[in-house]
Amino acid sequence: MKQLSFHDLQSYLKLKYKEGRSSSALFMKLVEEIGEVAEVLNQLEGRKETSNTASLEKELVDVIHYTVAIASLNGIDLTEAIIKKDEQAAIKYNQTPNLEEYLISHGKEI
Repeated sequence: MKQLSFHDLQSYLKLKYKEGRSSSALFMKLVEEIGEVAEVLNQLEGRKETSNTASLEKELVDVIHYTVAIASLNGIDLTEAIIKKDEQAAIKYNQTPNLEEYLISHGKEI
């Protein structure tokens, strides 16, 4: 099974977009892709006519791609940011385990 870390994806996208794309241009693409996710969900849930080309998987991958690209261009370490944000949410909503605890309990390095 192939594995991909946020760090690897961020390094790749930072290289890919180091010239020629601004965060705002990538954000416009992200918004477009979010709209495409909404379109596919509407089709899957019967609110719109289904097209043969609709793919939730592909549209979600596009959303992740542009989100990670924006983070990369702005020097945001998504691994660190996600763990920190999850810890705050776990405290706020009194949830356990938090993501860091879950990873540790499953033998993952942080």
